[in-house]
Amino acid sequence: MANILNSPSKYVQGAGELSRLGKYAEGYGKKALILISASGYKRIGSMVEESFSGTGCSTIFDYFNGECCKTEINRLIEVMEKEGCDMVIGIGGGKILDTSKAVAYYRHTPVIICPTIASTDAPCSALSVIYTENGVFEEYLFLPANPNMVLMDTEVIAKSPARLTVAGMGDALATYFEARAVQAKDALTCAGGRGTLAAHALAKLCFDTLMEEGVKAKVALEAGACTAAVEKVIEANTLLSGIGFESGGLAGAHAIHNGFTVLEECHHMYHGEKVAFGTITQLVLEDVSADELEDIIGFCIEVGLPVTLKELGIEEVTKEKIMAVAEAACAETDTLHNMPFEVTPEKVYAAIRRPMPTEDISKACKVFFLVLRRRHSQPADESLMKMGVIVEGQSGGGFRYRMTLKEQLTALFNPGIQYQGGESCVQLFFYEPVDVLRV
Repeated sequence: MANILNSPSKYVQGAGELSRLGKYAEGYGKKALILISASGYKRIGSMVEESFSGTGCSTIFDYFNGECCKTEINRLIEVMEKEGCDMVIGIGGGKILDTSKAVAYYRHTPVIICPTIASTDAPCSALSVIYTENGVFEEYLFLPANPNMVLMDTEVIAKSPARLTVAGMGDALATYFEARAVQAKDALTCAGGRGTLAAHALAKLCFDTLMEEGVKAKVALEAGACTAAVEKVIEANTLLSGIGFESGGLAGAHAIHNGFTVLEECHHMYHGEKVAFGTITQLVLEDVSADELEDIIGFCIEVGLPVTLKELGIEEVTKEKIMAVAEAACAETDTLHNMPFEVTPEKVYAAIRRPMPTEDISKACKVFFLVLRRRHSQPADESLMKMGVIVEGQSGGGFRYRMTLKEQLTALFNPGIQYQGGESCVQLFFYEPVDVLRV
């Protein structure tokens, strides 16, 4: 079997690039169906229309009905036939983009993808994820070619809610770990072959970029700023993750995401948020080292990705619910079987129900990380950098405690561990979670 790498024909990223869409589009066709949401049109519709002024390409806009399903795809095919469109332009989020790619495939036309958010790695792939009209995962539609062009206007993306880009980090977080699992299994990738060295290198670069730039990007986005960190994360979420997942392969994380779509109470969560939880579950299935697992959980907590079932929207956890998720994840046609060992619904159930921090402890961790982030700019000697931040505090009982960041996190995730006079770190933490911490 050959090693195969897929990628879009052209990838353009920069501030203000959407205002040049018409110039790019006239090289692909004479009349474009532009798929966009009603709210998206209100925000940027006039800019898009103006970009086609003076070009040899006309446009017709159509509002997306909300789900990438066969009914919506067929509706838009009829619109294209009626209007005589010879290309498709998708502007918006992942489901609009997947729908646009599917419509272009069935109509045998070029497609330009213009994400207004960086919440998934869908833009670059030769793949559309098809759902039912009710939002339940149905199938993957593998396409013969990647988009003709992907255009990322970072100025527009930076104005979107920070949660959306964070969700994209959750989707991108899975890329390296899934590619690693597929490589260990020597399984086929979404590109129809085995992964290339380039694909695995891009998947690792995607992960490294998130670890280095993710928190900085979130802070900048919350302030409404498009910094260098934001630019790097947008590329990681979109191009690096897009090529990495498609040509490196999918495994447990995305299959577990698909499993969670059977629970209606999870439908309000973004794709990448569920994938992030699926990534943690995959790592538990793999029985990775405690250090690696804690690093990933810590990153998710710090940027605001879900690490508990309650954070996924599941208020009442029952065996029946979680087993339904596990069984759906293990569907014969899904990618969980790309893991390098046998996976059963029972194993997935156990991994999902792993011991995890409670909702309160998760919130406490976020406060803790916030304190640390604010103090990172202060000088620290080499020994502190090697062992982690030293935390000192005083309990409500009057005695002082001292531990490294790693010890702090270990205690937070394992409340039974005892420190100082029989009191756990968690108990100490909740006395005064901000005031007593000193770096």
